[in-house]
Amino acid sequence: MGEQVRYGLVGAGMMGIEHITNLAITPGAVVTALADPTRTSLDASLKALGEKAGSVQSFDSVEALATSGLCDAVIVASPNYTHRAVLEPVFDAGLHILCEKPVATTIADAKWIVERAEASDKVFWTAMEYRYMPPAAEFIREIRDGRVGRLQMLSIREHRFPFLEKVGDWNRFNRNTGGTMVEKCCHFFDLMRLITQSEAVRVCCSGAMDVNHLDERYDGQTPDIIDNSYTTVDFANGVRAMLDLSMFADGAENQEEIAAVGDKARLEVLIPEGAIVYSPRVGFRNAKQVERRMVHTDETALNAGSHHGSTFYEHQKFNAAVRGDGKVEVTARDGLMAVAIGTAAEISAREHRVVDMSELGL
Repeated sequence: MGEQVRYGLVGAGMMGIEHITNLAITPGAVVTALADPTRTSLDASLKALGEKAGSVQSFDSVEALATSGLCDAVIVASPNYTHRAVLEPVFDAGLHILCEKPVATTIADAKWIVERAEASDKVFWTAMEYRYMPPAAEFIREIRDGRVGRLQMLSIREHRFPFLEKVGDWNRFNRNTGGTMVEKCCHFFDLMRLITQSEAVRVCCSGAMDVNHLDERYDGQTPDIIDNSYTTVDFANGVRAMLDLSMFADGAENQEEIAAVGDKARLEVLIPEGAIVYSPRVGFRNAKQVERRMVHTDETALNAGSHHGSTFYEHQKFNAAVRGDGKVEVTARDGLMAVAIGTAAEISAREHRVVDMSELGL
């Protein structure tokens, strides 16, 4: 492939710009093409490219970008509901792919993507960057190393700001996003699978839209996305996991708090604080032996995006996989399974019942 991997970017909005800023500090990466039907998004991405913008070609369609011969790899950062249509010409062109989460908004489309990805000899990587936040990565490593003993309970809390404004506010409607439990929470269901090393068997979710977007109207339509929920997931190996989501908790000190409890200890990670807290079992009324340490995240990586440096580390691994120097760590099938758990949670919240994963035909 030579000294550089040439990247095309489909979807030049907010997340597209984050990819641009991280590719700028990724050795051996060069952006050569952009595709987006919205001129304002293209202009924003060209501005983010700075002096390199003059060597980047802009297209108004993914088909034109895919067949241009300008790219070795394509990043798909277009709206969720477009992913299948965007990916078809990119697969046909035989290009490496980094596809933003969720990989699709429906299980059917995600299955189609898995089939195409597994039939290709090119890299397909689902962009689950939360795996690569340095504190989260260290937390996962310690669990894998047995620091908590036999893992039995996993809880994830994300208390954060509301959904941001997008072009046409497409993210205000379930039909475009797959629903909050797919769009936003696929990250956490992916982390659950990664940490438990097991598959979900049943899901129960209580959630609703109670605070955000209530007064918004789009062509007379009211947004219908969940803004708070509790979700429990039972895994095949007996581990129980829980997600506590609030999208009207802008003032929370830490946006993500993840705790793992095993038969020997409890381990917690706090992000963006970067702390890992280890609490071994000590017995009733005995003195606690809590250890607290900070995990460093490179300042340059932090400043290149809004995901605690994770997009940078994700790109280093994707770039290595494209070059043949590393393996694919987040497959299309991983993307499918995260979408499936999110879909089960959406059904559970709407129908007020437990959903067995076997209902989804997986």
